[in-house]
Amino acid sequence: MAEISAKLVQELRQKTGAGMMDCKKALIENDGNIEEAIDWLRKKNLVSAGKKSDRIAAEGLVETYIQPSGQVGVLIEVNCQTDFVARNEAFKALVKNLAKQAATADSVESLLAQLYIENQSGTVEEFIKQSIATLGENIQVRRFVNFAIAEGTQGVVDSYIHTGGRVGVLVELGSQTESVAANSEFQTLARNAAMQVAACPNVEYVSVDQIPAEVAQKEKDIELGKDDLANKPDNIKEKIVQGRIDKRLKELALLDQPYIRDQSISVEDLLKQAKAQLGEEIKVTRFVRYILGEGIEKQEISFADEVAAQIGSV
Repeated sequence: MAEISAKLVQELRQKTGAGMMDCKKALIENDGNIEEAIDWLRKKNLVSAGKKSDRIAAEGLVETYIQPSGQVGVLIEVNCQTDFVARNEAFKALVKNLAKQAATADSVESLLAQLYIENQSGTVEEFIKQSIATLGENIQVRRFVNFAIAEGTQGVVDSYIHTGGRVGVLVELGSQTESVAANSEFQTLARNAAMQVAACPNVEYVSVDQIPAEVAQKEKDIELGKDDLANKPDNIKEKIVQGRIDKRLKELALLDQPYIRDQSISVEDLLKQAKAQLGEEIKVTRFVRYILGEGIEKQEISFADEVAAQIGSV
């Protein structure tokens, strides 16, 4: 049996919010495999599905750039070490420029190799190194995504930044004609769709039919393994499980969410209303959400250890 360390128990607790002893038992039952332990806790109803508490915040900013035409957009995350630097005007300006430059890049590596728009004598990577020296902290372009309306199609790309650059969304809204894509009501709808995604952290897909079969199967396996179904007849169990799966999959789909500006209708209803108003089919083509620092575990060091390290380096 794998050794279950206190650090591993703590990591599982941070990911799930479950109690310390429950986390330890889950790890023991699953030979220290943290992903299987999460599924085990879910089966025991000791953690809510899709809990987001595993996302330990790193500092920095999530930023967006939308070309004036609305045909191209970028969502980018740039990390630093402290909130103090994240609020620095020089850092903010750097991130805005990187978002703009990422519109023509296809990877972080290609972005870093570009000439920096504010100083053509050096590359983006070189300017970042200068910023590190100036600001006194490590700075990294962690990730970005860019959307462009495909040739022969119509629509707009828009974005939304929430909570001071800690959550960002990029969304593409499709229309059938250029005139509707240029309509102010359509463009407002695109912005509201981006806000909707930001407000629904569990949403990962546009619609239920886009959810991969393996995701649905995993949810079914988890539900079938829950203790409250153990003594129920198979036919009853199947109906209960299907109902729970349908509910869970709808939680993952944007179109099934209550609209943030009018909870009496869903996002799908909103698009139907827009179709009736604008006279053609409107659809959310795709979206991406970034949460600052999600998946990054910040190094924790005590004040005493920090002082000792500094003394030792002298």
